[in-house]
Amino acid sequence: MMGFGKKSSGQAKSGLLQNRAYLALLSAQLVSNIGDWLYLLALLTMVGLKWQATPWEITMVSLFMVLPVLLGGPLAGMLADRVERKKLMVISDLVRFVVLIGFVFVTSIWQVYVLLIAKGVMDVVFSPAKNGKIKEIVPHDQLDQAVSYSAIIEQGTKIIGPALGGMLTAAFSVTVCFVVDAGTFLVSAFLLSKVPGKLRDVAERLKTADGGAGDAAAAATRKQGFWTEMAAGAKIIGGIPLLALGTLILCASLLVLQIADSQAVVLFREIPGVSDDLLGWCITFSGIGTLTAAWFTQRIRISPLFKMGIGGTLVGLVFAAAGFIVSHLPLTDGVMALMLTLFAFAGLGAGMTFIPFQVLLQQRTPEAVTGRVFGTVSSLTSTATLIGPLFGGSLVTAFGPEPAFILSGCLMASIGFVLLMFAPAIMKRDRMAAEPAMGA
Repeated sequence: MMGFGKKSSGQAKSGLLQNRAYLALLSAQLVSNIGDWLYLLALLTMVGLKWQATPWEITMVSLFMVLPVLLGGPLAGMLADRVERKKLMVISDLVRFVVLIGFVFVTSIWQVYVLLIAKGVMDVVFSPAKNGKIKEIVPHDQLDQAVSYSAIIEQGTKIIGPALGGMLTAAFSVTVCFVVDAGTFLVSAFLLSKVPGKLRDVAERLKTADGGAGDAAAAATRKQGFWTEMAAGAKIIGGIPLLALGTLILCASLLVLQIADSQAVVLFREIPGVSDDLLGWCITFSGIGTLTAAWFTQRIRISPLFKMGIGGTLVGLVFAAAGFIVSHLPLTDGVMALMLTLFAFAGLGAGMTFIPFQVLLQQRTPEAVTGRVFGTVSSLTSTATLIGPLFGGSLVTAFGPEPAFILSGCLMASIGFVLLMFAPAIMKRDRMAAEPAMGA
């Protein structure tokens, strides 16, 4: 393990890229993220375009994808803090391999729902374990870079995955995408086997965890009962004003975005003469935008709330513009190019909204409760992701996808604008709350 002393930016980057445990974790993420985009594109193509699912059936697909996270986030987070995280990740990958093979044999929508729940359960086990492992193997002063590199991998695969999925679907079928994605989980499990196991016990990790008041809360949870441990993540978040407000803003953003985003495939069906691969290309361009955001957010030295406000305003304006274009303009090469550009800006705005929050969460969370904090955040954001599609399905069924996109975009832009207005006051309150802890 590398030391936790202060380093220059160049030294930090160099040291992080020499961290073999982190590189193994990043390599596993690279492989599985490529597979995940193959899977998502194949699922949307199969259900939305080939099976011509109704708006409510597409809404149910979105709901079953997030339902396990909603119900199991805190429990999975507690598990990630009490069981060896590497073991949880490897088991999750192996089970997901079996689940993805199951998609090859589905013939009706209810079978898709069952498999989505099974995959979601393993996703919710994997995520807090991975986030906890990052904090376990990466020094605190390199967490910003570590989270940014992870985001770059995630968004880079968003560019490669849909393009590869489109080629595989065109040359073969969606079945091949599911099989390839299943294989990526096997490769990921092998790479994760190279990550070291628990490096330090909980007591030692508590000594080096940052956050002042958070340390006391983290230490106290060790002596509490099951339900108190389950609530530890919420207590940590509630005790840090910046985290509490950031989580609230993130949940509100996801709720209003999902009103439209969950119905994107329906919006594309409204475009006369649209090709099957336009959705994949739009996803690719949004990945380019978010990849740019991952690079950009490292280089602008403003508060995370300002970044989130700028990103939210941008993605909201783009969503509203997309709904307007589909409802008022005929499909031409120029309009297709404009849609691709809009999705690139949507990705940029989404990245500036979500990546700074992820960095903030890693930096301000005590390591011993990282799993529970991330599990709690996942559960809260999944609640928003669950409610949003319900509104979206109702709006699209009653009025069509274009008004849903315009409404969602206007609400998101409003959230971003309000955040920009109040960010200075929020940051001041957070500094005032942190001063007593630092003095103690």
